[in-house]
Amino acid sequence: MSLNLASILMAAAADRPDHPAIRLGERALSYAELDRAARGVAASLRARGITPGSQVALMIPNLPEFTIGYYGILYAGCAAVPLNVLLSAPEVTYHIQDSEARLLIAHPLFGEPAEKGAEGAGVPVAWVDGEEEGDLPAMCAADPVSELHPTSPDDTAVILYTSGTTGKPKGAELSHANLFVNCAVVVPKLLPIDSEQVALATLPLFHSFGQTCIQNATIAAGGTFTLLPRFTPEEAFEIIARDGVTLFAGVPTMYFALLHHEGESDFSSVKYCMAGGAPMPVEVMKAFETRFGVDILEGYGLSETSPVASFNQLGKPRNPGSIGYPVWGVEMAILDEKDQPLPDGERGEICIRGHNIMKGYWKRPEATAETMRSGWFHSGDIGVRDADGSYRIVDRVKDMILRGGFNVYPREVEEVLYGHPAVVEAAVIGVAHESHGEEVKAVVALGKDAQATPEELIAYCKQNLAAYKYPREVQIVEALPKGPTGKILKRELRD
Repeated sequence: MSLNLASILMAAAADRPDHPAIRLGERALSYAELDRAARGVAASLRARGITPGSQVALMIPNLPEFTIGYYGILYAGCAAVPLNVLLSAPEVTYHIQDSEARLLIAHPLFGEPAEKGAEGAGVPVAWVDGEEEGDLPAMCAADPVSELHPTSPDDTAVILYTSGTTGKPKGAELSHANLFVNCAVVVPKLLPIDSEQVALATLPLFHSFGQTCIQNATIAAGGTFTLLPRFTPEEAFEIIARDGVTLFAGVPTMYFALLHHEGESDFSSVKYCMAGGAPMPVEVMKAFETRFGVDILEGYGLSETSPVASFNQLGKPRNPGSIGYPVWGVEMAILDEKDQPLPDGERGEICIRGHNIMKGYWKRPEATAETMRSGWFHSGDIGVRDADGSYRIVDRVKDMILRGGFNVYPREVEEVLYGHPAVVEAAVIGVAHESHGEEVKAVVALGKDAQATPEELIAYCKQNLAAYKYPREVQIVEALPKGPTGKILKRELRD
């Protein structure tokens, strides 16, 4: 049996050749044009001697060339290695060497780290806008391959590198079956997405959320996704109105920005909102839904789970703050330190098994065995299963603060802070303390023209939290550090 994730593009191009697949401003790429370009890339990879089963890296922001390169790599029977476009040159070298990628397809906007990183790894670069024979435009124009390379369902399609909060980043090996079935779970089992869908692609496509839930899901449905390479609320609202966007997917900080935007804010075409990447503060969710009249369906997943593991599904009860129910074909459980199941309502580690679980960490059998023990993928997230079968995230295992022998879950404190009218962003971390071991510290950003002192915020938390939970220190900053998806980077705050 053969299965190649790129078959979803091949099918869409056969069914709707003239329908726009991707938009970027005034530029539109039809399914026929996308498919033709990807087949040209596949032919060029073969001509270079890059054989099926090899890896090819991509360092491209949200542009049509990312999708062209991604599917071209798959058409050739190779594995795509999408890289964070903000990597430094030494980090690019590490990722290329670790993944054994034989080529880097890169955008000149990140030319220096791409060029130096590839040089350090000893591999060539194909530039997105280059004029040489080996650059992407010439690759796209090459005589196209006539068919998909027949890969097996368990062959590696994509290697996604995790953030590397401990040690060097690890590459999660995702198979064609992992990504194909996870995409099929999103469309149409979770959302009634069809060929008339217009999705806003502002989540980075090199990240699992944007890749599966926007790029691959939209192509599987034969719809259109419109690109926003760098998120701002002004541009997001402009594109939503211009292109009639029906699906918005984002991380909580994007919803904060849209909610607090004071200019033009036409959101009327949007029918569905998806949230993930980090827990959505309940107060923000309620305020957003009240203002824009669209429910936010929160889901949960990781790079290692392709990524969708659970989702608040249409037609099922939805509790604000819940990550919903395990998706079709996926099991979840709350396990203790000995990998024993805990009863409903008790906190433990969220563990997952099913069709969505990665093959393992690339070339790291020990790390794979550690995270896959007892037949479950261990997420590193602390959660609770409710009586109705839905799940809630309490916090990351590594984020939990141990204050004087008591467990403090930062998310609980952050929820209280988001209830304060002056606060638009909040992150709670543990800092070293001589007698308590760790102390609770909050770092917050205030809304435009809003005023609050650290003492006022501490007093507010004290009124709403147990004595051992409220922060003894509050630092007010202009903005919190964020990663490429908009997720708040607590490790930078700790550093």
